[in-house]
Amino acid sequence: MPAVLFAQNPPIINSTISGKVLDSRTSEPLIGATVSIKGTTNGAATDANGDFSLITGQRLPFTLIVSYIGYLKKEVLINESGVEIKLDANTTQLEDVVISSRRRQEAAQEVPIPISVVGGQRAEDAGAFNVNRLKELVPTVQLYASNARNTTLNIRGLGSTYGLTNDGVDPGVGFYVDGVYYARPAATALDFIDIERVEVLRGPQGTLFGKNTTAGAFNITTRAASFTPGANFELSYGNYGFIQAKGSLTGPLSKKLAARVSFTGTQRNGLFYNAHTQLPINDVNNIGVRGQFLYTPSDNVQITVIGDVSDQKPTGYGWPVAGVVPTKRAAYRQFNAIIADLGYTLPYKSAFERIVDLDTPSKADNQLGGVSVNADIKIGNGTLTATSAWRYWIWTPLNDRDYIGLPVFTISSGNSKHDQWSQEIRYSGRVSSKLSGVVGVFGLWQDLKSDPVQTEEAGSAQWRFAQSSTNALWKTPGLFDNFGIRTSNEIKSTSLAVFAQADWAVTDRLHILPGVRYNYDKKVVDYSRVTYGGLQTTDPALIALKNGVYTNQAFNTDYAQGNFSGQVSVQYKANASANAYATYSVGYKPIGVNVGGLPTASGQVLIDLANVKPEYVDHKEVGVKTRPSRNSVLNLTVYRSDIKDYQTQVQTPEPGVNRGYLANAEKVRVQGIEVDGNIRFPNLSLNAAMAYTDGKYVRFTNAPVPLEEVGGEQAFKDISGGRLPGISKWSGSVGGEVTTKGTFIGLKGNYFLGIDEFFRSEFSSSPSPSQYLNIDGYALTNARLGFRASNGLTFFVWGRNVFNKDYYEQLLAAPGSYGQYAGIVGDPRTYGVTVRFTY
Repeated sequence: MPAVLFAQNPPIINSTISGKVLDSRTSEPLIGATVSIKGTTNGAATDANGDFSLITGQRLPFTLIVSYIGYLKKEVLINESGVEIKLDANTTQLEDVVISSRRRQEAAQEVPIPISVVGGQRAEDAGAFNVNRLKELVPTVQLYASNARNTTLNIRGLGSTYGLTNDGVDPGVGFYVDGVYYARPAATALDFIDIERVEVLRGPQGTLFGKNTTAGAFNITTRAASFTPGANFELSYGNYGFIQAKGSLTGPLSKKLAARVSFTGTQRNGLFYNAHTQLPINDVNNIGVRGQFLYTPSDNVQITVIGDVSDQKPTGYGWPVAGVVPTKRAAYRQFNAIIADLGYTLPYKSAFERIVDLDTPSKADNQLGGVSVNADIKIGNGTLTATSAWRYWIWTPLNDRDYIGLPVFTISSGNSKHDQWSQEIRYSGRVSSKLSGVVGVFGLWQDLKSDPVQTEEAGSAQWRFAQSSTNALWKTPGLFDNFGIRTSNEIKSTSLAVFAQADWAVTDRLHILPGVRYNYDKKVVDYSRVTYGGLQTTDPALIALKNGVYTNQAFNTDYAQGNFSGQVSVQYKANASANAYATYSVGYKPIGVNVGGLPTASGQVLIDLANVKPEYVDHKEVGVKTRPSRNSVLNLTVYRSDIKDYQTQVQTPEPGVNRGYLANAEKVRVQGIEVDGNIRFPNLSLNAAMAYTDGKYVRFTNAPVPLEEVGGEQAFKDISGGRLPGISKWSGSVGGEVTTKGTFIGLKGNYFLGIDEFFRSEFSSSPSPSQYLNIDGYALTNARLGFRASNGLTFFVWGRNVFNKDYYEQLLAAPGSYGQYAGIVGDPRTYGVTVRFTY
């Protein structure tokens, strides 16, 4: 409905422009609507009567932009003060989701990239306060974590090695926050702080983003500082002692300087009980702070400075034994026979009893932080952007690697410290009416090292687990007591790149988008580990027994290589409602370095395995994005990725190879189909996404045997044709929210009920396919019920895993391949209440 204007006196310079914002149907005032002058940062919010006022030096006429949640945004050209603006409720029309993945603001449906966008409010309402929770909304995302360091973030089953993290390999999924690349996977374990939206790009990305990524990228945008004063506060309370508090404040410090400060804190009691210490374990203790300044010296320059610190100090993590696999070793070397000889019995029958028995104290201190400076300068028909950043990561863990209450491995402490410096400079804009694009340079410098050493130590029960013969020497008193290794390692890496991507409009409907990237990667690695402790002896036979557990190892690597990669896309816009595209791209991941210990053969360390070859990706994709109606969206993507020299993490029976070691599978293939869409009716919105993913080793002829074949005639086998770990053939999510107008204790607003369902089929949890380490499919239901008041107050009750489904997220074989494996158990049913206020 057009605005109704009331004439008053002509405006003067530095005058106050006032007005009122109303619902077009009921003429009721809309409280908290945002009103701003187009092309400026001058804005205000309506008060309890729907009134607003703006002090401006601009001369009339000018355009006001008016928006309010649940209503269609409106632009109104005003000639006088005292304007009354009526907004239409957005009951059915779907607004375009605006993204910045191509380094410019554009509608997600117009971008020839398969992309999932989750808004900050949707993530908050669904309880997705970190990436692990977000995967339940985006089924093509896989995240596995036994602790923050050992986090695998994959898209379509590709990206990082499955299992326990090896610091010597680059992630294949880029993780960006406000344009800054986060190099360590532990960043994905942190709570989101004041998130505006999360964009998940699927497929290789390297001609738009700073760091080359072979599987996709997370592009996270936080809420920016604003010259319009505002505040958000949220408090949640739930079972298991769950408390979460969030808050942010923003506003002007001067005419050209605005600030925003944000905070999040989360606590929850441990979900497991450690029978050995009689204390809970696997709790949550997170805190994060982010501050930013926005400086606008002119209309063409915008400078943002951001600093943040996030800290996690949980008691944990520890996991129960989920099962025991009979290996091909002799009967006396089977796990059940070993613990019987030592007089030990597990104090639980099932991992879902949520009991652990760990004799080593557990901790997983995880801290990340940094500072960035971003400058956006409008030049000509585009924007020059420069982003400089420094980030750090400090990891201080202590784990029980054997998963039981016997002193087998008494210390596992992989202390690490990481510093990174990054610089990106790019120009994005329009060259002519037919040609636009992005061109940029990127540099990343990393220093990752032990802090100061990483320690692994065996205990008095190790002799019985390591025993590989009936020789009486194994029972030598004190042979393995406090026998361990101290490892010092450092990886200094440099990644430099030049990238560009163009968008050539051959016609209004047909676009061709070529992109190219040149990358230079250099890694300098120093690795040294030294044994200590145990029985001090010169007896060669006893020394040989000790070397079967831990050995001295050292190597150095100095590697440098350049590489070209790129893509070409063809986009055809049949009409305003259909956008089809096809993409061919080649990607590259640099050399990997084993810094978790190397396997041995005939008493010799296999130094040749220190490095793993670079990974090459050949990717093809076809997709279509459609709007079947004004109130719906439906998208389809079909893709195939062929990977040469796939970098994977494999297991070995040797206990001295911590977290397994890196290897190359000769060829891997992943292909699939993705469908996603949403539809909006009056008072009802629905969304759904489904993915079929088929991933397999096309050729892997020298893979370690699975756990059940350890001790057989062969230590390696051909697993060509076997499926990749961590990939469910079918996964999906479906959700919806229904609303109805009403009042609550005198407050006007909307009641709402939301339900989200996530499901996935069974999948392998072993790099070498195993008949035992497979995880059954499962479905999770999350729900919320509450009230959103028009004054900015929202409160709701929520439940996660409503039907209390028992499920595993991951299964991990214990070091030494003795037969036992741990279960990473998913959270049980949780519930609580959240109160939120937005000003």
